[in-house]
Amino acid sequence: MGRRTGGTVQSRPWTSYIWDTWDKPEPERRFLFKLDACLLTYAALSYFSKYLDQQNITNAYVSGMQEDLGLHGNQLNYITTAWTCGYVLGQIPSNMLITRIRPSIWIPTMEVIWSLLTMVLASAKNFETLVAVRFLVGLAESTFYPAIQYVIGSWYKGDELGKRACIFHTASALGPMFSGFLQTGAYNGLNGVHGLAGWKWLFIIDGIITIPIALLGYLIMPDLPSNTKPSIFYTQEQIEIGQRRMAEIGRKPPAPFTRKKIFGFFTTWHIYTLVPLYILFNNGSGTMNSMIFWLKSFNTPGHQVYTVGQINTYPLGIQAVQVVTTLIYAWWSDIVRARWPPMLFAGTWSMITAIVLASTPLYTHISRRWVFYYFTGCQGGLSGLILAWANELTGHDNEKRSFVVASCNMFAYVMQAWLPIVIFPQVEQPRVFKGNVASACINFAMMCFAMATFYLSRRDQRRASKLRASTPGSDVSDDIILEDELDLDLKKTPIVASPTIADGPPKVPTLEHRHPTHAA
Repeated sequence: MGRRTGGTVQSRPWTSYIWDTWDKPEPERRFLFKLDACLLTYAALSYFSKYLDQQNITNAYVSGMQEDLGLHGNQLNYITTAWTCGYVLGQIPSNMLITRIRPSIWIPTMEVIWSLLTMVLASAKNFETLVAVRFLVGLAESTFYPAIQYVIGSWYKGDELGKRACIFHTASALGPMFSGFLQTGAYNGLNGVHGLAGWKWLFIIDGIITIPIALLGYLIMPDLPSNTKPSIFYTQEQIEIGQRRMAEIGRKPPAPFTRKKIFGFFTTWHIYTLVPLYILFNNGSGTMNSMIFWLKSFNTPGHQVYTVGQINTYPLGIQAVQVVTTLIYAWWSDIVRARWPPMLFAGTWSMITAIVLASTPLYTHISRRWVFYYFTGCQGGLSGLILAWANELTGHDNEKRSFVVASCNMFAYVMQAWLPIVIFPQVEQPRVFKGNVASACINFAMMCFAMATFYLSRRDQRRASKLRASTPGSDVSDDIILEDELDLDLKKTPIVASPTIADGPPKVPTLEHRHPTHAA
């Protein structure tokens, strides 16, 4: 297997399948090493702290917050929904701003605000305060994930993008894993220190961890290829390498907003398949949250089967499965240069898991149910692949790419704001029969939209191939997928049909004509 460029397949050393920079020229390899070290390090650390906080709410609830604040019924669902509402409202505005404001300033600044708000949660005295602060935490956090995915999509090619997006996303599994141990340590070691319960210390520690990460972001977070300036990390030559790499695959830099451009967000198929695909992925793994309630349900008044520490740590196998499968999906997808095969595999596995959990008793065959609860993490690693796909398929329009990436995440959480309350109500945990059945159906629908996206992208590729065949001498790379509007641009480009010898070779639309580089 090799890379296809200009209709020919270039040989590719086997080492490049392990890590994709090992077969690149030395200057490009050195540049990508710096970019990986800066962007992925900051992104993973920051996302780790965000997911640490998201999991901490559930861990705090089962570790004393419920009793201390007198929470009852579905109030944990409402607290989670408040965060989701804030998270939803900020995403598209933030991702539109990030095309105009330097990411290295915007993202770390919002992270500092997020850190302070997280620590304020420790001072909550009642349900209403929790709801209000969680809303603000979600609003501050909304600026992070879609923005980072957009920035990653601004620097990496197709055989690199899936791995980077998924390596970054593994932090979403490592955060909850660490949260369980952190909650156990806070509960056992800090409970009662300075008059604060262990669950309050959890939020304080989370905020303290995140502030230095945010400050690190000001130093090492790159901007876009079009506005990154030479620094101790990147020379002007390396910035130009980054710009050239994106021009080679037709991923364009920021351009002015126009009415035609904004209408263009909605006139091609991308938003109508990629957004539902991500919505279904994001809401198809609700079964992951049931194990912690299942373990707690073994404890009855006067009889304890599992300690608080065990309840918080035993479900961490779910996140371990997610980490492993995420990385497998990433390498698999980049090697075969196709995003849909891991989606079908993970969707099928997750669907079967949900069916088993719905159709088997809670307290017989404990080991079997334990294993299938761990399997609920098999689908969680698809986020990076879906957004990598979105970055690739909409790369011809920078603002549209930013909008689609943000829309995927935003509408997924619009659904998540209310769907768990309906299909996974807290009062029905851990049985949640209808939630498990619904999850199986959601995963099936996700696979259908993955195939629809694949079909439409292949249709665009076939159209591009026909245009190349009708344009003699075209040097368009197969890495560039021509969408509808680019097809029209190419059709409008005049071609000299019968030149004389004096006229020279035919003039054809080249890569540079249709994908001009953007000055730094």
